[in-house]
Amino acid sequence: MIRRLGAFSAVLLFVSGFLFAQDWSAQPTYGTADLSSGFAPDPYIVEMVAGGNIDLSATLGYVGFVANAPDFDLIFTAGGLLPLVIRAESDADTTLLVNAPDGSWHLNDDYDGLDPAIIFEDPQSGMYNIWVGTYSSSTANARLLISEMSSW
Repeated sequence: MIRRLGAFSAVLLFVSGFLFAQDWSAQPTYGTADLSSGFAPDPYIVEMVAGGNIDLSATLGYVGFVANAPDFDLIFTAGGLLPLVIRAESDADTTLLVNAPDGSWHLNDDYDGLDPAIIFEDPQSGMYNIWVGTYSSSTANARLLISEMSSW
């Protein structure tokens, strides 16, 4: 169960018939990691280019631009009492879109300044499809950080 997602978060439960332009089943652009609770090094970092040509406001009513395929897939094995933190850092204004193992969709913008984060306090085991988007239609260099530390 997700207890806290952070300031300015939105959670959209997957509803039959609600269509997303994103293809969560597509091959991720920047790879896949298989991490278990207690992983090291923490944070796990992925360098990427954020953004894409899909306007989330057209499909979700949420400002941001992402690619069709996930940027990154995380296969996570939960255990212990640690949260799962997914965040992005960039000089640009970025957004996060995550499809969790239970099929729920999570969005965040501006958790820490212009950087987004989604915190799963009691993470599930399974696949997390992750998109790092941009607030505007331009792309930007970004870093995806996956951690079990809820403060940084």
